[in-house]
Amino acid sequence: QFTMSVFTAATKIKKSKGAQADAFETSVAQALYDLQVNSEKLKGPLREVHITAAKEIDLGAGKQCIVIFVPVPMLAQFQKIIKERSLIEELEKKFSGQPILIIAERKIMRRESRGTRQLKQLRPRKMTLTQVHENILDDLVFPTEIVGKRTRVRADGSRLLKVHLQQESKPTGDRIDTFTKVYKNLTGKDVVFEFPSY
Repeated sequence: QFTMSVFTAATKIKKSKGAQADAFETSVAQALYDLQVNSEKLKGPLREVHITAAKEIDLGAGKQCIVIFVPVPMLAQFQKIIKERSLIEELEKKFSGQPILIIAERKIMRRESRGTRQLKQLRPRKMTLTQVHENILDDLVFPTEIVGKRTRVRADGSRLLKVHLQQESKPTGDRIDTFTKVYKNLTGKDVVFEFPSY
């Protein structure tokens, strides 16, 4: 039965370049498969999708967040399931209430250095570091919408990104703290989320 369980869970994760899923990723894939089999509202939608990776990110104070990566072409499907069928809530129940975030797995194409001609094709904007980091922000806060951004340069020259979120679907304080720490972990950049009253 264990072998069959692992095999069925394997249908929910397809890593790039044929890499093997680790034990934690397999547990996330198993949770998705269990929901696909046992949840009436998730059965149909989950059958069409899979993930590419998963990892735990330390939030401090003994807390961790699970970040699940999905193929870019499937992101819209996942977000529809999140919005309409409470996918995040159902997954969090399976992981003892640990916060879970779903992000598209995007590639960053390095900038061609001056004097080299190794990269023959033009770099698509969606694969630039700036655009990938902006897209990560959008994925993190979904279904809340970003309504504005500004960058503050500190006295030491470091930058702090201030992101304005829509008031109507305001996430909890704990959720905001999770967004901040996960974004820092994934990009190395500091971010603050605000809710403007305009």
